[in-house]
Amino acid sequence: MSETTPGKRVVIKIGTGVLTRNSGGEIHHAMLARLSQAIADLNATGHEVVMVTSGAVGAGLSTFGLEKRPTEIEMLQACAAAGQARLMHLYESQFSLHQLKIAQLLVTHDDLRDERRSQNVLATLRALSPFRNVIPIVNENDSVSVFELKVGDNDILSSIVARLIDADLLILLTSVRGLMGPEASSDEDIIPVVEDIETVLDFVRDEKGELSVGGMGSKLSAVKEAISSGVETIIASGLHPEQLGELVAGNGIGTRFPSQIPSSSPS
Repeated sequence: MSETTPGKRVVIKIGTGVLTRNSGGEIHHAMLARLSQAIADLNATGHEVVMVTSGAVGAGLSTFGLEKRPTEIEMLQACAAAGQARLMHLYESQFSLHQLKIAQLLVTHDDLRDERRSQNVLATLRALSPFRNVIPIVNENDSVSVFELKVGDNDILSSIVARLIDADLLILLTSVRGLMGPEASSDEDIIPVVEDIETVLDFVRDEKGELSVGGMGSKLSAVKEAISSGVETIIASGLHPEQLGELVAGNGIGTRFPSQIPSSSPS
């Protein structure tokens, strides 16, 4: 990625529970508008944003008159195929209101785990980097990938993307405010900073919904991978996207996981 880019390089992963209203997969248009506004604001203040979005399967349910996420892999793939197009159209419409364009990268887990293929993804992101009016949106290619549909890998995928582009920060936006401790009585009682991730792995509360496949356990796996690669990571609520600027600045409400590797000085 370009070394002269001002601000921070930020990967933002948006979960299905943030983008949809209910188990029927209805897209939450007002929330998508708020997310787009917040990301456009980050872009306007000099930060470079790469999005990783969930929601394709949920967005495609209505195409087939479904009210719940199907269990058959073939139907999940069909929903993803329809939903990817719908989801990107909605993002394109929202970002155009801020004079921004989008570029979609459809990838699978294997695309980013294989060194040669991951370098192709990186080359595309590098080519997009100088065009600050274009927001890259990485989307799992669920219509052809069975693995992601079974286990839900967007959290891990976002951590791989963050490492690949040498991001300064990874933000996992979910439906809760952060990581809660074992004695927490509500999502107001979140842990603000976790210095040692091994100390919190045993008291995860899984918040995944009907349309979500991954939960907090998946997020902590992604966090562990990101911070061990030198990328500071935050778990925060996507229901309050207006605080994205604060989170990037080191404030805001969420659980922050500092990088376990000292950042290197730019050459």
